[in-house]
Amino acid sequence: MRHYRQLTQEERYQITALKGLGYTQRQIAREIGRSPSTISRELRRNQGIDGYQAETAQQVADRRRREARKRHKRIPELIAWVEARLRDDWSPEQIAGSLRKAGYPLVSHEWIYRHIERDQKAGGDLYKHLRQRRKRYRKRYGSQERRGRIIDRVGIDERPAIVEERSRIGDWEGDTIRGKGQSALVTLVERKSRQVVIQKVARATAEQTAAAIIDRLGAFPLCQDTCHPTVVGF
Repeated sequence: MRHYRQLTQEERYQITALKGLGYTQRQIAREIGRSPSTISRELRRNQGIDGYQAETAQQVADRRRREARKRHKRIPELIAWVEARLRDDWSPEQIAGSLRKAGYPLVSHEWIYRHIERDQKAGGDLYKHLRQRRKRYRKRYGSQERRGRIIDRVGIDERPAIVEERSRIGDWEGDTIRGKGQSALVTLVERKSRQVVIQKVARATAEQTAAAIIDRLGAFPLCQDTCHPTVVGF
């Protein structure tokens, strides 16, 4: 298996000179003994405002490596925090939306789900803390469970495709964190900005949950062109 080898500063000077002479990316790759994809990636990632310059490209690449090392060193700490929140019965969506505020590197909720799957295959029990798993056992003999359901709710499988793109403000995901008693926390995560809002309710009923959502979202000004309020996930 071939491993990617970082470009040296000397090679970056060669790229600058050859590019200045009008060489194509493929010709540059042939001259310095690199693949065309390596040259394409280098020009795409490390080019500055004034075009490609070896000194600027080297600084950008060095800074990216430093940030990558910092991120890699924090992975064990990040995993420990994520697993602790899972054991507190937070959903992967809630955890992903809270990472920035907690000061950790950002990962997606899909990454957290994959981590849970790896843990389960290794004999772990993180999957037992997923509320979706517990909900499946509430059905009785094929009858549809109706208690605690929000009327006219929009399920995740019914939301518009544009919501998946995270290209607009106003698409919220909702969830609840149940306490030891009857109280619960209603949490809302805005998909584009990842902003999180939380409201405590005395009981996790559909009526109190809906009231909490209306109360919390009522604090945000409505906008005609950029906001498309949608709450999914309950």
